[in-house]
Amino acid sequence: MRDAFDPSGSAANPTTIMAVVSEGVAGANSGRQDGILRVLIVDDHEVLRTGTRQVLESSDDIVVVGEADDGSAALAVIDELDPDVVLIDIRLPDRSGIDVARQLTLTHPDVRVVILSAYDDDEFVRAALEVGVTGYLLKTMARDELVSAVRAAAQGTTVLDPVLSPRLAGVHSSFGPSSGPRLTWRERETVELVAEGLSNKAIAARLGVSVRTVEGHLNHVFTKLGVESRTELVRHVLTQGLISSTPSSDLQP
Repeated sequence: MRDAFDPSGSAANPTTIMAVVSEGVAGANSGRQDGILRVLIVDDHEVLRTGTRQVLESSDDIVVVGEADDGSAALAVIDELDPDVVLIDIRLPDRSGIDVARQLTLTHPDVRVVILSAYDDDEFVRAALEVGVTGYLLKTMARDELVSAVRAAAQGTTVLDPVLSPRLAGVHSSFGPSSGPRLTWRERETVELVAEGLSNKAIAARLGVSVRTVEGHLNHVFTKLGVESRTELVRHVLTQGLISSTPSSDLQP
């Protein structure tokens, strides 16, 4: 029987398992060329941060590059630490973890943000998914499954605690069909604007982000869906039902 994740490092019976909400092959060597996944932990409880670090670093392919005890500290070190995955608690002393996640998904689209929280409220989970997080996990996650979830998140696979899954079917459907790659909320929004014929510059203006951020979202979408041009992208998402049909005139390849 596997040990359940506990911030103190003690063993207990597992209460949840990881649920993969989108397709993707999780495992070691996902992420950087050296196969090492860099993780930043953001939580105001030192015991939780220490326990999470110990769990993750029990795996040879994960290193915790830093810890932060509030949102401002996390945003201040994100560029210097250059993590692949950021684990963030919902309740932080200075701001909501969801607010931090929103800012990170806009300014650092290559970083996968995962909420790791004690709260399973639907309102929190829906809000987190809507700002584009890669996953929402509970702190009752089993140790080895937390490691697997981080690996999966690094590849862009959306991970959701199974306790939450049955209650959030409507949210899941907005990220794509039941099989095949799923797009995050922000990626889906970007693709819909591409389908309307908007240029990257126009999309950036519409969403209030930089052109570089839009390019980052599209690069993720191209990789997930295996397409090479904007026209091919729109054709694919329309035929696969990833977005609703929209005018596609004036598309540029």
